Amino acid sequence: MSDDSTPGLRAAGAEADARSAGPGARESAEAGAKSAEVGAESPVLRSEGLVKTHRGEGAPAHAVRGVDLSVRKGEFVAVTGPSGAGKSTLLHLLGGLQRPDSGSIWLDGECADRWSEARWAVERRKRIGIVFQFFNLVSDLSVADNVELPALLAGVPPKRARAERTELLAELGLTGKERSMPGELSGGEQQRVALARALVNRPPLLLADEPAGSLDSKGTREVMRLLSRFHQRGQTIVLVTHDARLASAADRVISFFDGRIADDAELDAGTPPRRTGISGVLELRD
Repeated sequence: MSDDSTPGLRAAGAEADARSAGPGARESAEAGAKSAEVGAESPVLRSEGLVKTHRGEGAPAHAVRGVDLSVRKGEFVAVTGPSGAGKSTLLHLLGGLQRPDSGSIWLDGECADRWSEARWAVERRKRIGIVFQFFNLVSDLSVADNVELPALLAGVPPKRARAERTELLAELGLTGKERSMPGELSGGEQQRVALARALVNRPPLLLADEPAGSLDSKGTREVMRLLSRFHQRGQTIVLVTHDARLASAADRVISFFDGRIADDAELDAGTPPRRTGISGVLELRD
């Protein structure tokens, strides 16, 4: 392997050459080193060798079996597969809601192996937004308070938290619902509130766990439209779903089966995914 086989070594080589060259060559080498560093930008999210086994009264359930995954900034990745494949467990590991038995996770190039529960909680307030299938709204708080709460916990001044909440609820078609309680809303409205809550701190990464699993067809289309809109603005999204319609909105679809990645492919614009006959896992065109 040559010395310049990685961006870091190329940058080091460029700097070394500059020391023995003139000013013009030195400036050129410095520019090359900076370019190499940019090209080596860390993924927003990366996992290596993730393993998680659920142990109860019965036989151990191997939910995640040695998963390697990398998500670039601005990507929309859908993880799809049959129920029981381990998709939600994988997402919970990536968001720090569960701890892996083995393997590692990196956020923006920082290894999370030694993070405490408190540190993960801080990251979920600031850098990771999470949307769940069953909304997980606080039932005795109003819509406004549910959305503002993560911002206030993250130390955002109340005035700014209110402004962010007002902007998001307006964009999500919930103006006028601020004082409503979650139980007074439809399922689709509750999921939009949950999406606003997840995005109020403008996190670099959004994790969505079956966000349309409790919704009807209309609600599913609405969630799909909203996720696509935020993705077009540069939001990085990892979506877990068994719904091919939602998966088709992504840039990239990962087929997950029996705790492992069975396929990982880019989804060409305008090319719908095809279903295989094996457990409903999505198959993508070459």
